Amino acid sequence: MKNKVLFLSFLLLMGVNLMAQKPFTLQSPNGKITVTVNTGERLSYAVTHENTVVLDESPIAMNLDNNIVLGVPAKVKSTKTKSIDQVIQANFYKRNKIQDQYNELVINFKGNYSVVFRAYNEGVAYRFETSYKKPFNVISETADFNFDEDYTAWIPYVNARKGEGDFIQQQFFTSFENTYTVTPLSKMEPERLVFLPALVALKDGKKAVITEADLEDFPGLLLRNEKGLKGFTAVHAGYPKVEEQGGHNNLQYVVKERENYIAKVNGKRTFPWRCIVISENDKDLANSDMVYKLASPCRVDDLSWIKPGKVAWDWWNNWNIYGVPFKAGINNDTYKYYIDFASKYGIEYVILDEGWAVNKKADLFQVVPEIDLQELVNYGKERNVGIVLWAGYAAIDKDMEHVCQHYSEMGVKGFKVDFMDRDDQKVVDFYYRMAAMAAKYHLFVDFHGAYKPTGLSRTYPNVLNYEGVYGLEQAKWDNEGDLALNEVTIPFIRMVAGSFDYTQGAMHNAQRGSFSANWGEPMSQGTRCRQLAEYIIFESPFNMLCDSPSNYLKEDECTQFIASVPTTWDETVVLDGKVGEYLVIARKKGYQWYIGAITNWEERDLELDLSALPGFGAKSGRIFRDGPNANRVAKDYVSEQIQVWGNTVKVHLAKGGGAVMVF
Repeated sequence: MKNKVLFLSFLLLMGVNLMAQKPFTLQSPNGKITVTVNTGERLSYAVTHENTVVLDESPIAMNLDNNIVLGVPAKVKSTKTKSIDQVIQANFYKRNKIQDQYNELVINFKGNYSVVFRAYNEGVAYRFETSYKKPFNVISETADFNFDEDYTAWIPYVNARKGEGDFIQQQFFTSFENTYTVTPLSKMEPERLVFLPALVALKDGKKAVITEADLEDFPGLLLRNEKGLKGFTAVHAGYPKVEEQGGHNNLQYVVKERENYIAKVNGKRTFPWRCIVISENDKDLANSDMVYKLASPCRVDDLSWIKPGKVAWDWWNNWNIYGVPFKAGINNDTYKYYIDFASKYGIEYVILDEGWAVNKKADLFQVVPEIDLQELVNYGKERNVGIVLWAGYAAIDKDMEHVCQHYSEMGVKGFKVDFMDRDDQKVVDFYYRMAAMAAKYHLFVDFHGAYKPTGLSRTYPNVLNYEGVYGLEQAKWDNEGDLALNEVTIPFIRMVAGSFDYTQGAMHNAQRGSFSANWGEPMSQGTRCRQLAEYIIFESPFNMLCDSPSNYLKEDECTQFIASVPTTWDETVVLDGKVGEYLVIARKKGYQWYIGAITNWEERDLELDLSALPGFGAKSGRIFRDGPNANRVAKDYVSEQIQVWGNTVKVHLAKGGGAVMVF
């Protein structure tokens, strides 16, 4: 006993705080994931999945403007743990009920702040919380993601051209659209930023996707590897100090100068979740609910007026209707044709994209003389078709309530808001203000020129969709982009964050050697059945039909199918898939199961086990599959009835192909 007392006294004399040095551990409910939190001189954490290292020791901290650094040192005051197992009723999502199960560790530190760690069966997350009496500025945040080996990563670089001046600053202006670069972590380009989500391939076939959730009143998280290390460090855009209206058609605010801090915040608040989604199998990534579960609960009391659905879109097909007695373009005759088409197929909406308001004025009350909006709204209402309006960021932000009230009273159903192209604190705040104002006037929102979703659609369910994806619009101008590869990659990475507006539905389809970017008469890469399958594969509560109504009317069977596919679901099961190769997803609405399958440029034969679908008992169904000549003529397809033998279905996919089944 005497020796133990002497040893303890020796340690205390040496300045070692035993309690501060003790690591804290937190496990997922199934026991597979372990988070180890180290305190003392600095705060850090590490993550394992069974015997696989997910994250090596990774420092976290927050540098404030009053010379305080949260997490350095990290002196523990108290801790608290809890376990949660509940069901979330989801709105306008890929399933109507979500099992929300996690273990939580809250570490309260001296200095009036805490860090909350959560361990789910599908990943881990942490966030800072502060309880100061006065507001403060955040200078920077340390959020390192260190790995134990030089793993391969799938990263979307910010797509920006290097000009004069600070290249990092230039990359804070971006549309968050790019394909994925597959590279060892140490070989990343040091000057280029990465937007989220990003994927890292671990040992044992496991994957980790890094993203964030509940991003409110704070800038978005970007990543960088400037030193050739085995991991990422956090980067945030500085708070805008000087802005000028400009950019695309004068519809943006361009930052000319930024402050030396990233956020100005209230003293008592929570910060965004930094989360790592972990999968044993690639297919699990395409079915993750983690971002939705981490988001703030719904703030809209009445949801009865929110109606997800599909929308006939004008811009991608360049208003190219034909066989009509009037000149097509941005005018009422053209939009009445779109409305008639939508009404014929039960499509819920028609959108007026860029061009209905006077160009370069950034004034949504200056409507071009060729358009009578009230007449179109009334015409659509008579045919059960709602009107949606496109709006540039600056145009709607400078007079947000007046715009929302005016067009809501006119009968417009929602706005597609475009060209924010930033994720600094000021723009993040715009998303919340826009969502709340739109909800006040019973309008839904589709954000374009947008950063990835972070759960806002749970908090404001009238936010039906986001872009933030390298989508089919790129086929209008990009001859180099591999859309087929991209389409079997984004469900495992970008879709982890939430839904996206990919704008599929092309009726002009091309195999790899036949594709050519065309602004006026665009086409898709891959087969016709691939386009049909993407209405099931991609999560999109507000889902575009990108092609011309004239083209759809010539393809009645395919159009009937597209129009019949739901946009929200009761249940989702990912049957099979591998990043960059193929994916099969089954989704249920009511009593029907819809199954979609797509592949990369490799032909593929799949055998699907339908016993994985809860309550499945169908013995027959309908299939759209690639035809025998789809490798040559991409639009070749077969539509037929199929039989189910022992809960197994076989399907062949052509190069760049797809298939859909309905049971």
